[in-house]
Amino acid sequence: MASDLRGYGGDMTGSTRETRLVEALVTLADTLVAGYDLVELMHYLVDVSVELLDAAAAGLVLADGDGRLDVLASTSETTGLLEMLQIRTGRGPCFDCYRTGEPQTIEDVAAEADRWPQFAPLALEQGFRSVHAVPMRHRDRTIGALNLFRGEPGELAEADRRAAQALADVATIGILQVRATREVAEVNEQLEHALASRIVIEQAKGILAEYGGLTMDQAFTELRGHARRRRLALTRLAQELVDRQRQPADILRAADSVLRQSNRPQPRS
Repeated sequence: MASDLRGYGGDMTGSTRETRLVEALVTLADTLVAGYDLVELMHYLVDVSVELLDAAAAGLVLADGDGRLDVLASTSETTGLLEMLQIRTGRGPCFDCYRTGEPQTIEDVAAEADRWPQFAPLALEQGFRSVHAVPMRHRDRTIGALNLFRGEPGELAEADRRAAQALADVATIGILQVRATREVAEVNEQLEHALASRIVIEQAKGILAEYGGLTMDQAFTELRGHARRRRLALTRLAQELVDRQRQPADILRAADSVLRQSNRPQPRS
């Protein structure tokens, strides 16, 4: 399984990746200027990290105002479970990254079985052989961590480490930008709202998965795709689905319609 878990970053030329990295940073910056859905921003961060860097999967944990960690975004259900396990046991590279405020590089997960007896076996079972975590940190405050999982043992390349930290730094600034105009209590409220939004999104994924016979990952793809096509905030769409203001059939039917149109033969010129 490990041989299939390779990030796209390694397949890009240097110039192509630099261009995409600049585009990603601009996208993050533009989102911050225009106002943003924090949950959507964090999902973009983990997705673009896997796209650009030598990582097979990514997850992100964020702390609320009281310093309690929760999983805010991940590229798969499995990755999210690995992050949650670290939070519950207080042991793992992402947890250590948040606790110390310093990057953590695990070149060989198998060698850490004694150190992390729960995390290491589960990570290996999923095909992950190495991990790199970067802090979401601004000055002396660490609010979370970004975890990059790799299918091969070894150290993440320096260029990728720097790019990962740059992406995390821009996202962190976005989360904390309201400090300039609001009280700290309001910043904490925003973080707590984001964590609450994640719960709503998980509920909406469950509704779509049960209705459509989908995996949770497939359900999230449909939910997020519908939000993007209709220019809706992801959290708002999820809440409407949970509150039954929207029906799962409508979301899945719309997705089928888009798929049929994309597969329709184009007329010859």
